[in-house]
Amino acid sequence: MNFEKHYELINKHATLSPSNHAWLNYDLEKFQESYYRSFVQKRGTLLHGLAKQCILLHVNLPKNKKAINQFVNDAIGYRMSPEQILFYSYNAFGTADAISFRNNLLRIHDLKTGTGRVTMEQLEIYAALFCLEYDFLPNTIDMELRIYQTTNVLVHHPEPSVIRRIMEKIKIFDKKIQEIESEEEPLWLT
Repeated sequence: MNFEKHYELINKHATLSPSNHAWLNYDLEKFQESYYRSFVQKRGTLLHGLAKQCILLHVNLPKNKKAINQFVNDAIGYRMSPEQILFYSYNAFGTADAISFRNNLLRIHDLKTGTGRVTMEQLEIYAALFCLEYDFLPNTIDMELRIYQTTNVLVHHPEPSVIRRIMEKIKIFDKKIQEIESEEEPLWLT
């Protein structure tokens, strides 16, 4: 038998995918809820893309309490770079929604398009990655981290010791990953 190639579907996933088979146990109501959640995720991706373009083109949005408007306008006002990858290794990197470093002040802003509970840990990791990539000690710079969600702006000035601990953990875990991957016969293959 000659199987169809379906080239247009390579690296895509179906909603009713066998590899993500949890839907098999859903009733219609739970399936609908799950399906709507996927739209919320797609909307978030599109809003991040819109924010990036507005920042790059210096297009301010109307001044109001909406998170995306505040996020874009602040990023433009602080001359921040959108969607910046921060890299320590291929095991430890991430993309900050908006970042700048001027006058010894590191600013990292994050746009949250959902309504779930948020913490500053993600932004603290970005700060640690920045310090690792650009060779800064956290106690030698000032840091301001912000999360923009719904109509709120959460502002956090992390303790340098917290960022330092994250940096150390990244180094230790990255080294362990490299050791595991360099084993002749990795434990996970046995």
